[in-house]
Amino acid sequence: MEITGKIIKKLEPVSGTSKAGNAWNKQEYVLETLDAYPRKVFFNFFGERANQYPMEVGQLVTVSFDLESREFNGRWYTDVRAWKSEPYVAGQPQAAAAPQPQVMGQPIPQAPQPVAPATPTTQVDFTQPAEGDDLPF
Repeated sequence: MEITGKIIKKLEPVSGTSKAGNAWNKQEYVLETLDAYPRKVFFNFFGERANQYPMEVGQLVTVSFDLESREFNGRWYTDVRAWKSEPYVAGQPQAAAAPQPQVMGQPIPQAPQPVAPATPTTQVDFTQPAEGDDLPF
């Protein structure tokens, strides 16, 4: 997935050591979208990507990311884990066609086009009982 906006906050880098003894680092940012009703999105770069894509406050960027959720003590937490960032230039053409919506990585099939109702070829007289009609009303 991708989102475009302006970096409004760059948090301090975070690092540590995993239970397995491996060192890790993370860089976190807050992006504000360029929509009519701007939204703020908190995301991070993890591992080697934390230093690979340096960004500064005020920079316009397009960020590619994945959503990742995990459970801890009966509660669910969701990370917006970025994997690529590119500078955004206003007026730069985006993708030629709008991306097709997807669910679980599969395209959503397009809804079938409506079909005009068929016109009846014979007239039915509903005031007369039909042959074999045994209903009392």
